[in-house]
Amino acid sequence: MVPKPVKGLFKSKPKTPADVARQTRDLLGYLDSGGNGDRGAKREEKMAELGKVLREMKTNLYGSGEAEPVPETCSQLTQEFFKANTFRLLVTNLPKLDLEARKDATQVVANLQRQQVQSRLIACDYLEANLDLMDILVSGYDNSDIALHYSSMLRDCIRHQSIAKYVLENHLRKFFDYIQFPNFEVSSDAAVTFKELLTRHKSTVAEFLSKNYEWFFEEFNKKLLESTNYITRRQSIKLLGDILLDRSNSGVMVRYVSSKDNLRILMNLLRESSKSIQIEAFHVFKLFAANQQKPPEIVSILVANQSKLLRLFSNFKPDKEDEQFEADKAQVVREIAALNQEVISISGSNGSPASVA
Repeated sequence: MVPKPVKGLFKSKPKTPADVARQTRDLLGYLDSGGNGDRGAKREEKMAELGKVLREMKTNLYGSGEAEPVPETCSQLTQEFFKANTFRLLVTNLPKLDLEARKDATQVVANLQRQQVQSRLIACDYLEANLDLMDILVSGYDNSDIALHYSSMLRDCIRHQSIAKYVLENHLRKFFDYIQFPNFEVSSDAAVTFKELLTRHKSTVAEFLSKNYEWFFEEFNKKLLESTNYITRRQSIKLLGDILLDRSNSGVMVRYVSSKDNLRILMNLLRESSKSIQIEAFHVFKLFAANQQKPPEIVSILVANQSKLLRLFSNFKPDKEDEQFEADKAQVVREIAALNQEVISISGSNGSPASVA
């Protein structure tokens, strides 16, 4: 009589982190090839399997409720993931995944950007050799179904300075249109990425703005600060303040506050009915007032509107008490009050001033 096999005697060997990464790559490859023509149950089975390994990968990287992630496991998984084209397959096939799998995929990508292997961020090395993937992620904004998942991955990738520089130089102009998309969720998300690109890596941003000053601020003023959309104006004037008040951008700031066209835009924003826009506009306007090297045309506009500005600032304050704001306002008032017509008579007036009520 042949003995029956003992159940569970030959258990499958536990998967290593590298196995998980390879299995993910194989399943994504299957999906990328069109599923070998499979339809119905077979394809569904593969999709379910892919969802499972993505969750497994996420657990390896983030840990579970019962255990913290193991550094060696994370290192092995990261090495295998970036050894071949797993990341590319994940990006290009993301639209084919279901919602939960997409969420897991974006979390996996976020974690992998921070993983160091032998003191190196190998994700950065991989992305530098595959910059076209950034083109794909940016273009995700044109498809509302995947825009938020691709943009999440994009923001994680631009944590690396070299990658952020590539996106700035090749794609930033597109964001002026993305921010104005009618889909509120997508446009708001684009604004978040736009801000991240312009504030995270100080030296790269300063270099970019110096080289691209003319077209950048022409677009910024026209499409954002003068937008008919209240939210766009509010977010943009806040971002402008963040950019100009950053010491890394001091050269750009001096150039910006020397323009009469920029001053007129700011003075119009000071007239907004929205207190939040007025306050943010003030933080930029104070740079014009504090500039000790004001061009004659700037002085001309400020003097022509001197009484209106002083009247505006007499009752101008945020909803919450703010000592720094009050100190800044007092300084601006002193600067404006000190201006006189003698400067104008020497330099001559340039054009009709903007009106501030």
